[in-house]
Amino acid sequence: MSNSRRSFLQSGAVCAIGLSGGAPASGAQGAGGAQREMDAALQPASAVQVPKMKFFHSEISRLVLGVNPFYGFAHFNSNFGNTMREWYTPDRVCAVMHQCTRFGINAFNYVHMGRAPQDWARFRAEGGQMHLIIQVTAGVDSDMLVKTLKPLALQRQGEVVDNAWQSGQMDTVKEWCKRARDLGVLVGVGTHIPEVIARIEDENWDVDFYSGCVYNRRRTAEEQRKMLNGELIEMPGELYLQSDPPRMYRVMRQTRKPCFAFKILAAGRIAERGIEQAFRTAFESIKPTDGVYVGMFPKFRDEVRENAEIVHRILVRG
Repeated sequence: MSNSRRSFLQSGAVCAIGLSGGAPASGAQGAGGAQREMDAALQPASAVQVPKMKFFHSEISRLVLGVNPFYGFAHFNSNFGNTMREWYTPDRVCAVMHQCTRFGINAFNYVHMGRAPQDWARFRAEGGQMHLIIQVTAGVDSDMLVKTLKPLALQRQGEVVDNAWQSGQMDTVKEWCKRARDLGVLVGVGTHIPEVIARIEDENWDVDFYSGCVYNRRRTAEEQRKMLNGELIEMPGELYLQSDPPRMYRVMRQTRKPCFAFKILAAGRIAERGIEQAFRTAFESIKPTDGVYVGMFPKFRDEVRENAEIVHRILVRG
């Protein structure tokens, strides 16, 4: 058996028995039990497949795998972030990516930092395939990303764009887009602020798509004080208002360019009973040519399966 095949089998076993936090079979269970679990893991997880959309010259799933939980970017509190970071070993990152592909999720909103390059290389060595839509953070060489990772698209990260917006330096983002265009990939802009997309549209920038956080978590302290009658919350960078999503969705519908909505579950703030409705609201509010980025943390339940089934139910059954 080749090393890559063996790695894939081992990763598949993690998918079957490791996502809930358990350890792979060993010891008393014996090699026979472990092999049976590996064989089971290689079977299709479900007949459910997330519907695809045409994204320029490719077809990608309308549900795109988000990256934040993999590396502890919880956008909730440090304890939750640390829990994600500790649970998401390389085994589990790869297992979740393989599980996503079983449900037809074939695109990943990757970010090039920390352990991510090694995890992606392992997933590929195990036979995994996904289209990369890369969030390009400050200081990362776009040319290197294109040469080494062959992404479908580069997207300027929302934090970088929002910093430029708030400091009056949007020309730096426009210049980055021009350089990215010369690399021969699709070019996008991410943001948490609806007005950013509206302005780029008004100025007719040469970009292909947008990624928008449906909650504006980048309001300045002064903007928050004005909204809250002079008060300021303890975590001013993480204000999630129920009135925010319609604003971002409205802007997305007004552009003919493809858009990706993210944080549609308010970074875990949506109660479990409201998750399906949040997905339904998202897909009813965006265009048929739009998708969503959703990070997944299946420590306690198979969120990959649940999310795929919800999206299938909404888009196929109506």
